[in-house]
Amino acid sequence: MDLNKLSTTGVWNFCDAMTASECGDFARRLESLGYSALWIPETVGRDPFVSSATLLNATESLVVATGIANIWMRHPGVMMQAARSLAEMSGDRFLLGIGVSHQPLVEGLRGVDYTRPLTAMKTYLEAMEASPWMGPETDMAPVVVAALGPKMLELSGAQSAGAHPYWTTPEHTAMARDLLGDGPALCVEQKVCLTTDPDVGRAKGAEQLSIYKGLANYRNNWKRMGFTEDQIENDDPVFVDAVMAWGDADALGARVQAHYDAGASHVCIQPIHPTAGHGSIDWDVLEALAPAS
Repeated sequence: MDLNKLSTTGVWNFCDAMTASECGDFARRLESLGYSALWIPETVGRDPFVSSATLLNATESLVVATGIANIWMRHPGVMMQAARSLAEMSGDRFLLGIGVSHQPLVEGLRGVDYTRPLTAMKTYLEAMEASPWMGPETDMAPVVVAALGPKMLELSGAQSAGAHPYWTTPEHTAMARDLLGDGPALCVEQKVCLTTDPDVGRAKGAEQLSIYKGLANYRNNWKRMGFTEDQIENDDPVFVDAVMAWGDADALGARVQAHYDAGASHVCIQPIHPTAGHGSIDWDVLEALAPAS
């Protein structure tokens, strides 16, 4: 897949609560709004490759990306087979994002050893590259690596098409671009909430953070970014405002642009509904920030 297909902003969104038909409708509407990609995670819902096939079959130009597929759950050769199969069936519209996930999900939930994740990723990328393929002679889907800290960022630039940071800031994006250099892709996730009420915006930020604050990979990265343990634990407004964008459409657009100005090659926005619960789609923000608008 030519990474230039990520020519406009994309969307990062959980689709597991939707039916397969609703997933297709969601993807087609994003496509009609001019978004270039839909990023989907892997947690404890649908298999991300099955979901990707559903989304690719429902659309014509939209890139579908995993954000991310968990390396501990699949042999590297099997991961490669799935990615190449989706790339071939979709006319090269699939992007494989992979990552080491988090210890509580890997060891606690799945019972898989989580030792030395950086080394595991390096070995995994090498094994995926060396795995045999007997399918149609098509290109392998590009691979980007979930990367936050300097060592994983450097690895992603050296051994994959680039990096996919999550829960960061434009300042982190600038640091990541400096480490990656000019060539590799830098596909950054940014949560956005369309509200001008500070109490609502920060409450939604705290609600989202409560899901992730117990995960060491994120917490350690926020501390590397200069936030204190107290700021993180107590949802300090300075911290919340830095990692989640809230405001009117202009303010949200400015945050997205700040990532591009800092060196992102692609930004995928995650819409956070200002009044409804987790998993609700806020079409107001998606339409307000739509590339086609």
